[in-house]
Amino acid sequence: MITHASLFPSLRRLHRATVVWLTSWWRLAQFAVLVLSRAFTPSSYRKDNRNALACQVVLGTAPNLLWFSVLSALISLVIIRIVVVTAYSYGLSGYALEMVVRVLVLELIPLTAALFVALRTTLPAGVEFAQKRLAAAAAAAAGSAGTRVDPMTALRTEYFPRAAAGVFAVWLLAAVSCILTLVLTYLIIYGFTPYALPGYTRVVGQIFNPSVALILVLKIALFSFAVGIIPLASSYYDAAANPFVLRFRATHGLADMVRMFSVVLLIEGASLMGNYY
Repeated sequence: MITHASLFPSLRRLHRATVVWLTSWWRLAQFAVLVLSRAFTPSSYRKDNRNALACQVVLGTAPNLLWFSVLSALISLVIIRIVVVTAYSYGLSGYALEMVVRVLVLELIPLTAALFVALRTTLPAGVEFAQKRLAAAAAAAAGSAGTRVDPMTALRTEYFPRAAAGVFAVWLLAAVSCILTLVLTYLIIYGFTPYALPGYTRVVGQIFNPSVALILVLKIALFSFAVGIIPLASSYYDAAANPFVLRFRATHGLADMVRMFSVVLLIEGASLMGNYY
């Protein structure tokens, strides 16, 4: 009897946790469909919405571009130097360029750009929107008069510009950093000489065959969608619609971060399998 009595609360907790988990992922899928539908809707780019969209794209990209470019350049210099010295010491200098390009351009830089944009832009935006919803819900519970924003209006004027800014920031930061890393790699390995350029472009072209280039583009695109959409999804829906979510308000930002990191790791694992298996 004692065993059965202690088993039922555990099953109830497991059921509630499963309901919360399934509900969160279902709402994430719904929010992703809504955001993507707004991206293909002409009204999202009308004059009144175009200014807000352009403002968020600039605010989400310009402050991060310089800092991330400098950070990626410094890290790339250190990694390139380590790889080149190690390859020369083991007599594998012919593979140094390929190792640098595969490690940095194909793997580390897209992943770092996505995480940088998430920590600097989209995760704080998700927490900000969640706090606004909680404040509005508290004001409504206290009987204060206030204007209730239509969810579709909020999606068009607030959520879609933030999501689009996160997606564009990942694209731009990854592209600029990959080009910068390729230039630094050439300068460190060959120096300031133009005569090694044909051999360098031939090796890089052999690395970026059509399948590898396609996987890289798809990975950056999926990274940008994960970073731009996941941190904003849970703050779009009213927590009162799901009584189980009310217990997890304090862990809103942490739950979004874990969910986003898990999706990013899945994408990275799939790209590794596509490139090397």
